[in-house]
Amino acid sequence: MDKLYSIQQITEITGLSAHTLRYYEKIHLIHDIQRDPKGYRQYTDTDILWLDFLVRLRETGMSIQDMKAFADLRSQGDHTVALRKQLLQSHYQLVQSQIDQQQQHLNKIADKVNHYTQLEEQVDLSTIGKDSE
Repeated sequence: MDKLYSIQQITEITGLSAHTLRYYEKIHLIHDIQRDPKGYRQYTDTDILWLDFLVRLRETGMSIQDMKAFADLRSQGDHTVALRKQLLQSHYQLVQSQIDQQQQHLNKIADKVNHYTQLEEQVDLSTIGKDSE
């Protein structure tokens, strides 16, 4: 049996706020969250894995709408595997494109750093001996 976690514990584990967790439940990104006899949410290790995946999707720029589409497909069962794979492949390509673009930006910044390093060295060389005059 899975260990059970309170909403406070889940906020610490996932970094998601209690408000976000409730919102995700409301829009059915997460569902079937257990409740204790007092009605408090109780999350499982399986829920943590799903939340971790949702966090990764969100942090890589997937829209809530696309996350919801993925979650809806997931809840429909194994016959949606191909559609889920297609959605993730599309997101993967988008993230890879963003990484490639950021790498190009990083390369240009590195070029400028090298340029200014060379300028500094030229300035340092041109001032040698001038202080003693």
